[in-house]
Amino acid sequence: MAYASKDLSVLAYANGFTLWHYTTHDVATDVDTAGYFNGAADLLRVGDMLLANCAVGGATPATGVLVVAASANGAVDVANLTPFGGVNSD
Repeated sequence: MAYASKDLSVLAYANGFTLWHYTTHDVATDVDTAGYFNGAADLLRVGDMLLANCAVGGATPATGVLVVAASANGAVDVANLTPFGGVNSD
């Protein structure tokens, strides 16, 4: 699939930093691929963070944070998903 602007929302904004939320059916390895967020290049700035819910409704959903590593000339790259929580063994 691909980036969907309707699934990106602002949670907080201060001092030139924005905290976003993004939810998608796409798996995290697709979401953190360079270019996935190019459609939001005019919004995302280096250092912004996205709380992400990936693979929603799938067999192995993933949640975590993505950090915008580069955003220039219409191209966006985010760092790999840093997952929240640990293994749930029960």
